[in-house]
Amino acid sequence: MEASNQSYYWRPTPNLNLYSNSGEGGVDLSQGSQFSNNSISTCSVTNGSPISVQDSQHSLDYNPHVTGADLEDLQFRVRELETAMLGSDEDCQELLDVSSTSCWRPDCRTMKEMIGRGDLKQVLVASAKAVEERDTITAEWLISMLRPLVSVCGEPEQRLGAYMMEGLVARLSASGTFIYKSLRCKEPTGPELFSYMHLLYEACPYFKFGYLSANGAIAEAMKNEERIHIIDFQIAQGGQWATLIQALAAQPGGPPRLRITGIDDSRNAYARGGGLEVVGERLTKLAEACKLPFEFKGLAVAGSAIEARHFTINPGEALAVNCAFVLHHLPDESVDPQNHRDRMLRLIKGLAPKVVTLVEQEANVNTAPFLHRFEEALSYYSAMFESIDVTVPRDHKDRINVEQHCLAGEIVNIIACEGAEREERHELLGKWRSRFGMAGFTPYPLSSYVNATIKTLLDKYCDKYRLEERDGALFLGWMNRDLVSSCAWKCN
Repeated sequence: MEASNQSYYWRPTPNLNLYSNSGEGGVDLSQGSQFSNNSISTCSVTNGSPISVQDSQHSLDYNPHVTGADLEDLQFRVRELETAMLGSDEDCQELLDVSSTSCWRPDCRTMKEMIGRGDLKQVLVASAKAVEERDTITAEWLISMLRPLVSVCGEPEQRLGAYMMEGLVARLSASGTFIYKSLRCKEPTGPELFSYMHLLYEACPYFKFGYLSANGAIAEAMKNEERIHIIDFQIAQGGQWATLIQALAAQPGGPPRLRITGIDDSRNAYARGGGLEVVGERLTKLAEACKLPFEFKGLAVAGSAIEARHFTINPGEALAVNCAFVLHHLPDESVDPQNHRDRMLRLIKGLAPKVVTLVEQEANVNTAPFLHRFEEALSYYSAMFESIDVTVPRDHKDRINVEQHCLAGEIVNIIACEGAEREERHELLGKWRSRFGMAGFTPYPLSSYVNATIKTLLDKYCDKYRLEERDGALFLGWMNRDLVSSCAWKCN
């Protein structure tokens, strides 16, 4: 059963900025520099210190509480969003009338008890099980019972439940037995979307962790090189490279020559306000201010269409390849006989890079059966929504927008879509290790300096975040749930 590829939400990767930290013998990767959408400050080097790029325009205020007209607008948007997602009270009553015959099921009493207790997670799983078994009557009845239990402005599990439920409704609609009411909410403008992405980036350390660890591995591998070429397979805003440019410019003995090839498809252009030339201009201005020899090339190519002919590898350059939050979008052997996921790794191996960085969400939703995939997504995003709740107040006027436009799309895609239409196909690091090994790579150990820098970063966040090193890789989690893994590889 396949859901349509309707764009319920759209989430460009929030590659906005990166922390860096200076330490003896290490490359500076953690002072709170920001890569602005609109301005880059002049860089200066003093006693080999890191170069700071500050932009107060995107500084975060976690206390913009809703008052007056904002409250009325927020309440209207919540009603509009929930009605669009879940249907009206009349729709709900129609379902109750039509599906009352479901009580013949032996476990009907158990399900009613779960609903009476308000056990949202169990009702969600029971709904998913009914969807998996194609028991449409029971699924529709349970979904109608879910409606008063979920809310986009409630507790973390209620907010997540609303989007999980929307995924179930969308999946049911593909069979023609349930009319899916697509969201009628206003799409954000590019600058608005950028601000939502930035808020998520600042509120949770997941992306900073990934970019910081990848930059650290690249800096470590390239510390003695005079000419460096970085291929970034999803450059997005390009902010990941701001602090690395600063750090390379501050190296004793002078900066190396740096060339970046940035790959991206057209979807991220909306949030950044233009094509890849926008990224190139920003990075070039920063490199000029830092007196770092720099060259940028943008490739607007979809991941599955990338071929070796797209790259120019110059003699004498040390090559690094960055794969941060991107490879899980490529279809593998379960979707496409060409198996672009493994093909891409073989292509990268053929470029003979000195180091390859991999950052991915630690979830098993690629080839897992539907019910397992649903439960895995429920566990994964429960941790993420809880972590957002700790940092962003309930009455923050943009919290609903952040969750709707930056997270809900991938949740719906994981639940509702199959085949090529399902783009969110996360795998656990163990599977990525197998793929990299078969492609001819061996692990490149992350330095202890990078680990210490990330620990310093996490000191700024809630103590429920957990950093763990296992088998040469770093894992960032919330309480007992791994959420992001980071590792590096080299050619055999």
